[in-house]
Amino acid sequence: MLIHPTQMPGARFFPDASLNFAENLLRHRGDDIALISRLESGQRQQLSYEALRQQVASLAQALRSMGIEPGDRVAALMPNVAATVVIMLATTSLGAVFTSCSPDFGENGVFDRFSQTTPKVLFAADGYYYNGKTIDSRSIAVALGERIDAIQQVVMVTVIGQNNANYPIPESCSDYTNLLQQFATQDITFNRVGFNDPLYILYSSGTTGTPKCIVHGVGGTLLQHVKEHRLHVDLCQGDRLFYYTTCGWMMWNWLVSGLACGATLILYDGSPTAPATDSLWQMADDEGVTVFGTSARYLASLEKLNIRPADNYALSTLKTILSTGSPLSAESFRYVYRDIKADVCLASISGGTDIISCFALGNVCLPVYAGELQCPGLGMDVDVVDDSGASVRGEKGELVCRQPFPAMPTGFWHDPQGEKYQAAYFERFAGIWAQGDYAEITEHNGIIIHGRSDAVLNPGGVRIGTAEIYRQVEKVTAVVDAICVGQSWQNDVRVILFVVLRDGLVLDATLEQQIRAVIRTNATPRHVPAKIIQVADIPRTISGKIVELAVRNIIHGQPVTNTDALANPEALTYFHDIPALSQ
Repeated sequence: MLIHPTQMPGARFFPDASLNFAENLLRHRGDDIALISRLESGQRQQLSYEALRQQVASLAQALRSMGIEPGDRVAALMPNVAATVVIMLATTSLGAVFTSCSPDFGENGVFDRFSQTTPKVLFAADGYYYNGKTIDSRSIAVALGERIDAIQQVVMVTVIGQNNANYPIPESCSDYTNLLQQFATQDITFNRVGFNDPLYILYSSGTTGTPKCIVHGVGGTLLQHVKEHRLHVDLCQGDRLFYYTTCGWMMWNWLVSGLACGATLILYDGSPTAPATDSLWQMADDEGVTVFGTSARYLASLEKLNIRPADNYALSTLKTILSTGSPLSAESFRYVYRDIKADVCLASISGGTDIISCFALGNVCLPVYAGELQCPGLGMDVDVVDDSGASVRGEKGELVCRQPFPAMPTGFWHDPQGEKYQAAYFERFAGIWAQGDYAEITEHNGIIIHGRSDAVLNPGGVRIGTAEIYRQVEKVTAVVDAICVGQSWQNDVRVILFVVLRDGLVLDATLEQQIRAVIRTNATPRHVPAKIIQVADIPRTISGKIVELAVRNIIHGQPVTNTDALANPEALTYFHDIPALSQ
């Protein structure tokens, strides 16, 4: 692949600059709190910036003793706890490359990822807590150490075994706590590397095949995250930043960069609705959260359950709510301002693993319009184009970025000629990044995301984003979840809507008529599904995104090649051989 300073792909920013990622995140010193780590089980830990720096120094020394050098990969199979942040910072302080998965991926899902990136050292938790359950993950860590030849050492971090002797560390694994004690030091040397050298390897969802390994550079990631935190979120020293995420989602990487601003990070691992549906708001009150990050699905589900945090919690410190994962409906905007907090900046943000950041997000200096992302990211030449590549306004089209930007991946792992990278983003429009989102730029220069381009419905030749239908279905209180796909039918495409209903409810003619009426009234007759079918569950990726392509493949008799990428692969069984789809 040719390197060209102004073209995509191939552009490289600041090729002569060198820096260290961890050094920038650890530039704050002293007794200010850097991390507060909370588990669903009730365990709580906090670390000051000085204590965090000391643990990073000690672990970096331990990694050095294991032979870790710049460019080597270190992997973490970890929940969202303080130790995971320490592991990342120690790794990157050496100029090595950090890659992570959350333990709920399962052995094969993790193997599909880490076996491609060949880490020398694997850090793994003994287990985690979720929805009232204690899950032991020791056997997965041991198995991965045996299956992946590159792994020279498995280091186990005690999480569930802190208060339970029934979870001892396997003999084949090193003890994380012992390493910190054995190599205890306050001295740390930061290895500065090139601006475009690899920092993180992230993974695509893998729902259509083996996950792609997306490499993000040191300088581009840091520059982009600090820009978004400082200028778009208005994150300042002393703010308390929370985002509900796992270590298998890019929002974890985005969250931990908040250290560069001197913020306190609130880390939480567990179910967002355990032990109570509104537990996260209790935590936000207890910890004085100023920036609260969550998903559109979470906010919609709270509204469905008539949860009103404003009635029970002061939320006096809260200034910003962030939402991502899927488009946030106008109804959810109104819910937040009515039932959570009236004087807050609600920012729907959109980007992804591909750029480890955002194409469009919030701006505390601009008004908030229901259903819209406030503005494109600063320094991002974001546009919406028609099929010919011409810019459109007030019309739906493809979300693109016309000029290079620092947070572009430096490439894909094991893709020396850049062929996979080229195919992923630049095949549709030559020299222009195509994100794969179906979007619209509004009269306010805000952005509406109408769904993924590859899931766009096309009945009668009219393109419809699935998010347009989901926004309307969310208004029906009987429906708790839904997925919409197009089915090839009689030389056309018809819209099929699958719904999960509240416990005890059955889809009947009256409810079907209600759903259709809401969609027809608030959208168009083209949006009204040809078939509405009740199912018991909706398949989702580990990060919580619905998998429309997998469902579409199943109803067309095509295989789903990688069910290990799903959090609930058993849900796919509900979409096989549905009689209504042959009528």
